[in-house]
Amino acid sequence: MTNRSCSYPFLLTLLLCFLQTAGIAVYGQLPMRTDSLQTARTDTLTLPADTLTSMSKLPLGEPDAPLLVREHELHTDSLPPTPPLKVWVPNPVKATWLALVIPGGGQIYNRKYWKLPIFYGGFAGCAYALTWNNKMYQDYSQAYKDMASGNRYATSITDLLPPGYNISDSQLTDILRRRKDMYRRYRDLSIFAFIGVYLLSVIDAYVDAELSNFDITPDLSMHLEPILMNNQYMTGHANKSVGLQCSFRF
Repeated sequence: MTNRSCSYPFLLTLLLCFLQTAGIAVYGQLPMRTDSLQTARTDTLTLPADTLTSMSKLPLGEPDAPLLVREHELHTDSLPPTPPLKVWVPNPVKATWLALVIPGGGQIYNRKYWKLPIFYGGFAGCAYALTWNNKMYQDYSQAYKDMASGNRYATSITDLLPPGYNISDSQLTDILRRRKDMYRRYRDLSIFAFIGVYLLSVIDAYVDAELSNFDITPDLSMHLEPILMNNQYMTGHANKSVGLQCSFRF
């Protein structure tokens, strides 16, 4: 009895010592695990300075503060804002002056390059017609002068007549006079046509620049719809008639 009663306190003391030693060992290993966890988190998460500053401004009592930030969220704040697109609007006065000084200059300023072949083609056609009609007028004018002076067989006359063409002097004089007047009229019309194309290019440059910012939307339309009209004010009687209404939207 004495030996057994003495062995119980001894075993109990050994058990308590073992538990205390195991607890000290576990407690000593906890800081090392915490440090390794912090080191791993520091190694895997690297945030820019502006993101860390914005995260530091979060309220302390907020338990759901984000720890990770997506990559596109990191780069969104660093991009500069996109400036609005500028719409180029031509100046009507400048377009008019350029068209007056340089033929086709107003169309180039308004960036309507597809109109240049039209106006330049008109200028070229009028210049060719002016040159041709003026040359023919000079030839027939010289032939008429020679015929009026009595020199029927002058070179200016024989070059205009076909070989073997034999008519009287009065008929030849009348033909040369009419041809001279005709080509002079055509020459004058060619000059007016050239001026007309030139003025048309100036007007087109001004109108195109003036209407460059004109609003063209689907609302610009015409609608036809039936309507019930009251004719009391026109006839004095309370009667109605059916008509058709045309409305324009601007």
